[in-house]
Amino acid sequence: MATLPSAPPQSAAADNFFRNLAILMALVIVAGFSMQFLAGRSSFAARTLVHLHALAFMGWVGLFVTQAWLATHGPIALHRRLGWIGAVWIVVLLVLGSWISIDVTQRGIAPFFFQPQNFLIANPLSAIVFAALAWSAIRLRRQTDWHMRLHICAMTAIIGPGFGRLLPMPLLIPYAFELAGLAGLVFPIAGMVRDYRKFGRVHPAWWWGVAAFLSVIPLSHIIANSALGDAIYAAVTAGHPGAQVAGLEFPPPPMPE
Repeated sequence: MATLPSAPPQSAAADNFFRNLAILMALVIVAGFSMQFLAGRSSFAARTLVHLHALAFMGWVGLFVTQAWLATHGPIALHRRLGWIGAVWIVVLLVLGSWISIDVTQRGIAPFFFQPQNFLIANPLSAIVFAALAWSAIRLRRQTDWHMRLHICAMTAIIGPGFGRLLPMPLLIPYAFELAGLAGLVFPIAGMVRDYRKFGRVHPAWWWGVAAFLSVIPLSHIIANSALGDAIYAAVTAGHPGAQVAGLEFPPPPMPE
């Protein structure tokens, strides 16, 4: 997990648990996007922004797993040096995550199982929550109990697209966005259960992380269904094909070729 210079890890057993969670989260993302490619729903012919977005987020997944592994097996010095890269990488993900959402909405090609206006609001909010949790983990790097748990919660905030490519999203309308995101809760819940069984209580980092993650769902709907949401959608799509797409309706599914 990306971290700045910090104190040594709590214990090998603790690190092994978080390392395994990190690997499982990475596998969900890789499996989801691999299935998308194998099903022919994505290709290397995509525009440059899509490639930049994919490289940045897959690079973060690789760094996330590498840092979790180094925290357990070392060398810790390398773990700390890579942490400086991770601190900057978070900014890149925040920018590209928001940019791709704006671009897709402007083009009028938001997935048909999402309301475009909610898609435009919720995705950047998820990126903001991810960044806030990841930076909090970095700030608390010397409190390794908080550090490791907050990094798992941060990853949970952006794992929804991985699950979204594994779940039957068209069948989940009108709750596809919410259910894809909520599927990621399996990881912090596993951490909560592990804490309770091992220590007799759930670490507060989990509650803070899960609360931040869950706040995206009501907040995005409140904004998207308000005059502010209408104004944001109109401003973003003005002069683009997306302006012809109703922001709060589910677009029709693509017609088979």
